[in-house]
Amino acid sequence: MTGPAYVIGVDVGGTFTDVFILDEASGRVETAKVPSTRGDQSRGFVEGIGRQVEDFGRIKTVVHGTTVGTNALLERKGARTGIITTEGFRDVLEMRRRDRPTTWGLKGSFAPVVARTDRVEVAERILADGSVLQPVAEKDVRDRAVALAESGCEAVCVFFINGYANNQNEMSAVEAVRSVWPNAYVTAATEILPEIREFERLSTATLNAYLQPVVSSYLDRLETGLQGKGFQGDILIVQSNGGVMSVDTAKRYPVRTALSGPAAGVIAATAIAKAAGFDNIITCDMGGTSFDVSLVAGGEAALAAQTAIDFGMVVRTPMIEITTIGAGGGSIASVDKSGLLQVGPESAGSDPGPVCYGLGSERPTVTDANLVLGRINPDRPIGGKLDRLDVEAARQAIEKHIARPLNLTVEEAAEAVLRLANAKMAGAIRLVSIEKGHDPATFAAMPFGGGGALHTGALIKEVGLGSALVPRFPGVTSALGCVVADMRHDRVQTVNRLLDEVDAPALGREMTAVADQTEALLAGAGVDFAGVDRVFELDMLYLGQTHTVSVAIEIPAGGLTADVIRAAFEEAYREAYGRLLEGIAMRIMNYRIAVVGRRPRLDMAVFAPSGGRAAEACRTGTRKIYAEGRYHEAGVFERLDLGVGAVLAGPALLEQPDTTIFVDPGLQAEVDAFGNLVITASGN
Repeated sequence: MTGPAYVIGVDVGGTFTDVFILDEASGRVETAKVPSTRGDQSRGFVEGIGRQVEDFGRIKTVVHGTTVGTNALLERKGARTGIITTEGFRDVLEMRRRDRPTTWGLKGSFAPVVARTDRVEVAERILADGSVLQPVAEKDVRDRAVALAESGCEAVCVFFINGYANNQNEMSAVEAVRSVWPNAYVTAATEILPEIREFERLSTATLNAYLQPVVSSYLDRLETGLQGKGFQGDILIVQSNGGVMSVDTAKRYPVRTALSGPAAGVIAATAIAKAAGFDNIITCDMGGTSFDVSLVAGGEAALAAQTAIDFGMVVRTPMIEITTIGAGGGSIASVDKSGLLQVGPESAGSDPGPVCYGLGSERPTVTDANLVLGRINPDRPIGGKLDRLDVEAARQAIEKHIARPLNLTVEEAAEAVLRLANAKMAGAIRLVSIEKGHDPATFAAMPFGGGGALHTGALIKEVGLGSALVPRFPGVTSALGCVVADMRHDRVQTVNRLLDEVDAPALGREMTAVADQTEALLAGAGVDFAGVDRVFELDMLYLGQTHTVSVAIEIPAGGLTADVIRAAFEEAYREAYGRLLEGIAMRIMNYRIAVVGRRPRLDMAVFAPSGGRAAEACRTGTRKIYAEGRYHEAGVFERLDLGVGAVLAGPALLEQPDTTIFVDPGLQAEVDAFGNLVITASGN
């Protein structure tokens, strides 16, 4: 038996589990796509790997993009959680920022993930300057913790109002809780986010506690399942910031996995596009349940400081900026009571799935519409779950639920479903591009996921994108992202001082020391890195402002100075707003540190087709497809057999095991040197 050779990326979505396998010894790549197993995603995870790898002992590393935490938050299926907080602040989680679910209306309902009866108070007080006004009584804390545990709480969060300025009381309380709590699920708010703004800190810490039992249990089952097959390597988990972390870190900080799966896709898309010479792309990840969009400008994915997983569920931790809408292949189409066509957000998922799956669903979906219009081969369903798709059942469902109520033909109704779905997707693309000052014509769409490449042409035409870059394996791109993602850890700490009051050299030394501690986490992960980078930033503003700008800082060899900070802030502020505010003091709110362990780069040339053929040699037939209000005769091609430089004109369908690519009428596609498909308007 030879030594470990495989690095495997696994992305578990709501409908399919995608597996990307890299044999480091030979450079060979394999993929697999299996239905996700509801109830216990770890079963589909192990099954997907087992389809391609017989000897799990040869697996060096498994990197996982997971939706367990995301789904638990969206479906509110986390653990019952308690909160122990400063006297007078038990309702911070419910008050939020005094926002509401809908802009208009007299009232808005909202129930936090922790009921008011499970939010208890103790007497303590740290002032905003960090001084201790009232020490916490540890006996009171223990009494509250015991009461919460006896009432049925599985996890607990300790949050004190000014803990960011001095966490002495909070740490004393946490130790008191841990001395009586029946398990390890105890979260200290300042361990999760030692940053000013009480709601964001409490929300993030509470959601971490809420997820701990769920995510930890899943990861335990996953470890057991892999080890039962003989696996002895490392398991890494993708974070929302696009980096990866050890499985032990993921158990402590599960809130960092809130956008794990979608982040992996953006990382892969960025790497693929960079190799292909595309610096500006808009990623379009279409799975069975959702459509995720992210903008990559200048080869860098945009990071957001926080996001709302759902209304009132704010997570403040660095994460790739992703916009998600309910427009996946399984999104259900219907006509509402007012006679208007609707698509999503409700999804048929993988079970029962679209009507054409024949598993009991009666309501048509986007996948059913694509099938009826001839864009999906009924004899070649992806995922291996079915032998054939039921076209007639899909037609009947669209006729009953869409065509008849709207007085349309079945084809017109199916195309209307796709047009509405495409319009929703186009809206999401405009949100991340035009509304942020970017010209879509200078960006290429990067469609992936099981269904993304079926809608590329429509998005190019509707939004005005310059082109599209379809990766070699669109259906498992997020799994590829797991393999190429770097290991990353982020730290933040509130400073909240005027620049003139800050001891800049001492601040620089503190930031360097924190970076040293953070880098030690990388060293303990047991992962080989090609290099380690450090990123230092300050959140700064002018006195009297409420919103900060991010200021990149280089700490000079001779030490940080106020002049270096001032110059960096002025440069960042001028770039953001075009002018400076003269004579107004500057304030440093927080410092941020990212330590990134760069994993060895995957040479994208591994995807280049070897011995590929010209387009006509890869034609497997033709199929009638309905597009733009009429039928067309579309060529059908075996996509993975196409050679570099192969060109074909739309309408055309390119089939492969993990997806189908539709080249619309008026567009053409060409295979580049890395096996990607570049789609542009004919004649460009």
